[in-house]
Amino acid sequence: MGGLVSRGSNEHPVVKAIREITNFILKASNDINLDQVDRLLDILHKAYIEKRKVIVMGAGRSGLVGRAFAMRLLHLGFNSYVLGDTIIPSIQKGDIAIAISGSGRTQLIVTAADAAKKVGALVIAITSYTDSPLANIADLVVWVPGRTKTSSMDDYFARQILGIHEPLAPLGTLFEDTAAVFLDSVIYALMLRLGVREEDMKVRHANIEL
Repeated sequence: MGGLVSRGSNEHPVVKAIREITNFILKASNDINLDQVDRLLDILHKAYIEKRKVIVMGAGRSGLVGRAFAMRLLHLGFNSYVLGDTIIPSIQKGDIAIAISGSGRTQLIVTAADAAKKVGALVIAITSYTDSPLANIADLVVWVPGRTKTSSMDDYFARQILGIHEPLAPLGTLFEDTAAVFLDSVIYALMLRLGVREEDMKVRHANIEL
């Protein structure tokens, strides 16, 4: 049977990684821009009242974070969808497009956000890079901290390809984990604003599961 692992040089690598990731997220909670967060909540609140569509988009692991967020929006009563799903309506003027990309340079997401902007949708970027192509397209940029230890190279993807990253949280892990916790927290704030209880959300939860 395994015992508790004490701190120090012999600390189990899983425990070390958990500690680094959670500490990073805790620090992020102090660093996020609350004006950006309140604007995001205002936009989503209005979308809920006006029954606007909310399209969530992201690639790779950021896409998985987006799917979890879109599902919770659905449980809250939003008209939410995920880009790439077979059943997704057209996005129209006044709808909301939430694009999640740590680098803000993922071409698929930048292109999709640009297309949404051109039809009059409101584009929200969730990113670590406020000067990225995605951020330049967005009507609102919500900064979510991601990588903090960068190499002398400026290109995000080049650093990933060369394997220059935090040893306990490789590649985009810190952004993805922080974004997941941040967006779950947004759901909680929306529950308070909309007066939605967990019991109300359960009614909209899938009841046919494999």
